[in-house]
Amino acid sequence: MDALPHSGPPGCPLVGLAATYMSRLSEFPFEPGLVAAVDQHAAAVRDALVPLVPAPRRPGQGPREEPAGMVRREDLADYVLGFTDWLSEIDWTEPVGYDFATLRLTAVCWLIREHDLLAR
Repeated sequence: MDALPHSGPPGCPLVGLAATYMSRLSEFPFEPGLVAAVDQHAAAVRDALVPLVPAPRRPGQGPREEPAGMVRREDLADYVLGFTDWLSEIDWTEPVGYDFATLRLTAVCWLIREHDLLAR
């Protein structure tokens, strides 16, 4: 389900971010490289927000870890506030195309959509 830019709790920074960057997800069918890059950024954000716990071992494999739960709206909102504050500090302006920041913000939108974070 796509999150609508006007949905979600008032004052939540994810609402404005979704309004600005959610439309970039529509480029996925035409840009396989974009999908891969956004997937890597989404994994990095998720790993920063969701603690890892030991996972059951599979035969023939060593120890591994997996995320302990889902990305929470509150945690992602805090992440976005910190990230956008940093972008303001460095006087970042959105380029044509994609750079690290636009990929990261697009990845946050992917997480918003995949975890349905503006619907709750």
